[in-house]
Amino acid sequence: MPSRKFGLNLVVFVAVAALFTGLWALVNRPVSAPDWPEQISGFSFSPFRLGQNPQKNQYPSEAQILEDLELVSRQTESIRTYSVEGSLAEIPRLAEEFGLRVTLGIWISPDQARNEREIAKAIEIANTTRSVVRVVVGNEALFRREISVEQLIHYLDRVRSAVKVPVTTSEQWHIWQEHPELADHVDLIAAHVLPYWEFVPMEEATQFVLDRARDLRRQFPKKPLLLSEVGWPSNGRMRGGAEASQADQAIYLRTLLHELNAKGYSYFVIEAFDQPWKAAEEGSVGAYWGVYNAERQPKFAFEGPIVAIPQWRLLAVLSVVLGLLSLTLLLIDSSSLRQHGRTFLSFVAFAGGSALVWIAYDYSQQYSTWFSLTVGVLLGFGALGVFIVLLTEAHEWAETVWVRKRRRLFLPVLADEAYRPKVSIHVPCYNEPPEMLKQTLDALANLDYPDYEVLIIDNNTKDPAVWEPVRDYCEKLGPRFRFFHVAPLAGFKGGALNYILPHTAPDAEVVAVIDSDYCVEPNWLKCMVPHFADPKIAVVQSPQDYRDGEQSTFKKLCYAEYKGFFHIGMVTRNDRNAIIQHGTMTMIRRSVMDQLKWADWTICEDAELGLRVFEQGYQAAYARQSFGRGLMPDTFIDYKKQRFRWAYGAIQIMKGHARSLFLGKGSQLTLGQRYHFIAGWLPWIADGLNVFFTIGALLWSAAMIIVPQRVDPPLMIFAIPPLALFFFKFGKIMYLYRKAVGVDLKRSFQAAIAGLALSHTIAKAVIYGAFTRTIPFFRTPKMASSSGLLVALAEAREEVFIMLLLWGAALGIGIVQGFPSNDVKFWVATLLVQSLPYLAALVMALLSSMPQAQEAPQGDEVPA
Repeated sequence: MPSRKFGLNLVVFVAVAALFTGLWALVNRPVSAPDWPEQISGFSFSPFRLGQNPQKNQYPSEAQILEDLELVSRQTESIRTYSVEGSLAEIPRLAEEFGLRVTLGIWISPDQARNEREIAKAIEIANTTRSVVRVVVGNEALFRREISVEQLIHYLDRVRSAVKVPVTTSEQWHIWQEHPELADHVDLIAAHVLPYWEFVPMEEATQFVLDRARDLRRQFPKKPLLLSEVGWPSNGRMRGGAEASQADQAIYLRTLLHELNAKGYSYFVIEAFDQPWKAAEEGSVGAYWGVYNAERQPKFAFEGPIVAIPQWRLLAVLSVVLGLLSLTLLLIDSSSLRQHGRTFLSFVAFAGGSALVWIAYDYSQQYSTWFSLTVGVLLGFGALGVFIVLLTEAHEWAETVWVRKRRRLFLPVLADEAYRPKVSIHVPCYNEPPEMLKQTLDALANLDYPDYEVLIIDNNTKDPAVWEPVRDYCEKLGPRFRFFHVAPLAGFKGGALNYILPHTAPDAEVVAVIDSDYCVEPNWLKCMVPHFADPKIAVVQSPQDYRDGEQSTFKKLCYAEYKGFFHIGMVTRNDRNAIIQHGTMTMIRRSVMDQLKWADWTICEDAELGLRVFEQGYQAAYARQSFGRGLMPDTFIDYKKQRFRWAYGAIQIMKGHARSLFLGKGSQLTLGQRYHFIAGWLPWIADGLNVFFTIGALLWSAAMIIVPQRVDPPLMIFAIPPLALFFFKFGKIMYLYRKAVGVDLKRSFQAAIAGLALSHTIAKAVIYGAFTRTIPFFRTPKMASSSGLLVALAEAREEVFIMLLLWGAALGIGIVQGFPSNDVKFWVATLLVQSLPYLAALVMALLSSMPQAQEAPQGDEVPA
């Protein structure tokens, strides 16, 4: 049987690996194109290297220029320059060594002093250097609106009168059509035709160039035509249907140059070498127009088929290896998992591995600055973090749905002869409505159990009219009920519970704790206490449940969300003896309780105690059946406070138990227990990190609105990890709530909304927890009146503010930039998706303001 299972696992692994390898192959299927010509008409020649920038007066050396000239001379006999500043003035002289003809460029700008220097120097070079065959006065100066037509004509006339070679200016093709008077002051028409900038798809770009060249020849039949810039970028943003990629660059250039050579056009390919410094002026795409990269390596094959990623086979192997490693970790201790679950985990592992490899490759194709390197490192850690969270979420998904049977199933014990020792039930309370607490005591009085006591500890309630009726009611219930009022008493809820321990009956073997709003079922102790017959069991836990879930729409959503933890997460954790102990409906072995006590340094003393129980090598039992029901928070702010306390307490516990959780030192925690505690809190940590993504998205979007011509939308790889995590978690909720919790699609959606609404609160709690040691304990009011509309909006003011910022950013980008490309559309969609948790918070706040079916006085949990 084991060999058969191994064989089936191997078949699934190979099939999934083949599927994703096939996807790599499909994306990188070869595309045919004409070979690169043996000789091309010319290259635009800018010899700047990485770290060099003419705007900072950082110019290449003569030796570097010579190396570049030697390289381009293998493919052309002609080059075009753009300026004569710095060492660029030496290019014509050095080009003579390789027999290259130089089209000499004069840079024209609003700086008139520089214009004069450039013109004087260029005239001198043109008249003294044999390699100069024409002079170009200005490059897109009119397009940039840096000078007037009259000024340009004046410069053209001056240079034409001073040199013996032909003179022109180089502008985009439509500028010549708009200003045909320029033709009277030049010896030839020098036009840029760059379909990428005009949103023309690569497949249509060659014909676009030929059509524009035909139009210019018809308009200026007596002037020679020079296509002074033709090219395509290998990286950067999409513009409409124009995609910047190495494959598209290769296909376009090899096709276009074949056509231009066949038709006898003169042209310059922009450009010979990538120029990273141009990204500051043209956006990131400006760095990637070279046929060679900044290290002077060809960016694509000059002959033979073209593939999108030439190294795709290596990347496919890496993705398979990463997927296999991830899957191996996921399948540790997975003997109870069905084949469906193994297949699902295989698919997620390989999908995540492939995505990580693709993100790493895509980012490696960018030219790095200190800023981009910093962002890249953060992106890498973020993508890895998202991958880990996805794997843990997928693992819980698989172990919830596709298990043969539960390993540790703790069913109610009904046998009369079962082990039933004395139980001491502790009820902590503070400032609770007496009538609510009386309901709790009545339920305890009706327990069907032979031997138990009830100790009520009221701490710090100041008003005697609140606590004295409870004391008097305990006296009516008989000697089994004892009431304690202590003030002052510090230490949160844990302090109150520790205070009552010495007053526990000496013969009590089990301590049980319930919240003051819980009404327990009569058979609670009878069915669950017998599990303590196993001496290894130190904690017996029943789910929290609620009796006011139909009181309002708000509570319906809350109730749906609560169920997930108790019927999904706790069930899978119980299989590895790693439940989160929660402070109501819990029972602890008395000897263990006396030994460990409740912690007073954390606001989640219950979960912390449970972890210490596991660290001592004890076990916990979790029953899926509910034996009691309490009350949920009535308002959104109280719902948020409760979740803030849980998330903040989780970070406190992780910090306080870091050595045992992360290093396994000083405890008897198993790998499975450590995994579940860390993995269970990872989604909350991801919410905390998502705050920084939101801040970054808003800042980047603001730059896109303020300086739209210089700031492009972020690379898609920045947005893919958080979006993937969002949709995966949403899908998981919608699926598991139906399968494991047994609710319909509507309730699943309600649970998703309620969960999303807490994202910002959880994120704040995680960040606070990371940088502080403790905060004041805040209470979760029960049976409180619903708030008014304005109060409800105030309760979600932070979320509403961030939501409006995200919506404003999306609207501003749409107004300022429009939607010229898929990149912009994708980024705006990212902003809108990012706003959904904040919108959910607003929805929950509004729902909490609606009237409830029942109103009652306010009650609270135990404070410091």
